[in-house]
Amino acid sequence: MTSTTTDMRLRLDPNSSRTTVLDGAWWPRSKNAADELPRLVDALGDARGEITHMLLNAAEWDLPHARRAATGSRRVNLGWYTSQPAGLITVVSEFGRDRFDLLVVPPDASPASADAALTAAADSNNKRRAPELLAGIEHVS
Repeated sequence: MTSTTTDMRLRLDPNSSRTTVLDGAWWPRSKNAADELPRLVDALGDARGEITHMLLNAAEWDLPHARRAATGSRRVNLGWYTSQPAGLITVVSEFGRDRFDLLVVPPDASPASADAALTAAADSNNKRRAPELLAGIEHVS
């Protein structure tokens, strides 16, 4: 069973553990981080506590790359790295006490393949890593 936030297109493994490959997946509607990340911060904060940092792959998001995402009273530090694995956001919450990895499904993914990737990434029995899940995604034109 997975925790789902359909309007956010987000699925999380409800039994977060450091033994899983991925802790869930998110399917943003665009590559505009300024539009997308604040909503993700809100959804994750409700599910996983106060989010303090997010590490992202710089090449996968449109410019500019802001240093912070803000929503309401929440402020999250953003780190943009070329070394961050493709298709992955690392999220840190509660002053470093919790860290989890989310697969980022490309915005242009077909609904069927996005749903399959979201489901697999949120399944604690899944042993596939982000590159393998991303390779199975079909894109719409």
